[in-house]
Amino acid sequence: MKKLPNEMLEVARLARTGQLTEATTVLQRLLGRQTPLAPGDSEKLHDAFPRIGDWLSGARFPGWQSPGASPSSSDQSGPNAARFLNRTFSNHSGSRPYKLYVPSLYSGQPVPLIVMLHGCTQSPDDFAAGTRMNVAAEDQTYLVAYPGQTNAANGQKCWNWFKSAEQRRDVGEPSLIAGITREIMHEYAVDPRRIYVAGLSAGGAAAAVLGQTYPDLFAAIGVHSGLACGAARDMQSGFTAMQHGSPGAKVQPGIQRRRVPTIVFHGDRDSMVNSRNGDAVIAQAAAGLALTTRTRSGQVPGGHSYSQHVQMTMTGETVSEQWIVHGAGHAWSGGSPAGSFTDPKGPDATREILRFFLEHPLPV
Repeated sequence: MKKLPNEMLEVARLARTGQLTEATTVLQRLLGRQTPLAPGDSEKLHDAFPRIGDWLSGARFPGWQSPGASPSSSDQSGPNAARFLNRTFSNHSGSRPYKLYVPSLYSGQPVPLIVMLHGCTQSPDDFAAGTRMNVAAEDQTYLVAYPGQTNAANGQKCWNWFKSAEQRRDVGEPSLIAGITREIMHEYAVDPRRIYVAGLSAGGAAAAVLGQTYPDLFAAIGVHSGLACGAARDMQSGFTAMQHGSPGAKVQPGIQRRRVPTIVFHGDRDSMVNSRNGDAVIAQAAAGLALTTRTRSGQVPGGHSYSQHVQMTMTGETVSEQWIVHGAGHAWSGGSPAGSFTDPKGPDATREILRFFLEHPLPV
């Protein structure tokens, strides 16, 4: 049985669920096509999916079947086929679409939940393809939710992290993302101690906001190329923070709030979000604590070098990890070219973020 290349897994999944337009987009990006489809090309690619399915039929992808094929027990590696569901959540702050990946080996047992927040101009499908988070979820059996920003809420589909009204608990986008998380907890067997949130760029900044506003819900956060909570109060200050860095909101003295373990990835050649913002996220996580730092350096074969800084308390408890990817720009480190804003030459952010998350369950 041949193993399916990671970059084709999203194409296979999208085609299997009938999302041929989305699969076509990912396939174009994978093949390096930058120009729009000519009239009729889309139909030609759509017609080719059954033949792609024939080639994929021997690949190792749980629950895969070519379009139009009937289910077969030999295609299943677990009790269910893997599913990528389209859903919508609504509350007093509005509504947002989201996608939920349910791995094939999920059968009602308690599992972790990872909430993934895309960057500007991205979509849940694009972000899933670029990070390969669903591939990892299939290997390790956990749920992945991808809230989607709408053009109505932001013309570039950015999460509105820079607005002061979107940095508070139980209102606005934080309440919608927390609501999506709780809806999944209600409908699936989610381990309440292993719920995490990560994001890229605007999604990373939104993850930082959630770490400050919902420390009782999210056990740990991942901020990739993002900014600290409170780094801006409006659009103008948001642009300033992106260009020059901002320390974010200070932890107010006397307020007892759980410290949320934090992992940060940032390229030191990021021209869109200054890497000083990654420093600010780490400083916010460590504010007021006496910490020691352990540093190591590494090199991806044929790719970028990196530095990893681990901050720990005097008792050895890890508070944060900061990965600085040398020579990298504004992109998900180690990501797949099947998605936008990815850099395959960096260390694998998906793997390292998951490793950090699972090392940090919510305290009892």
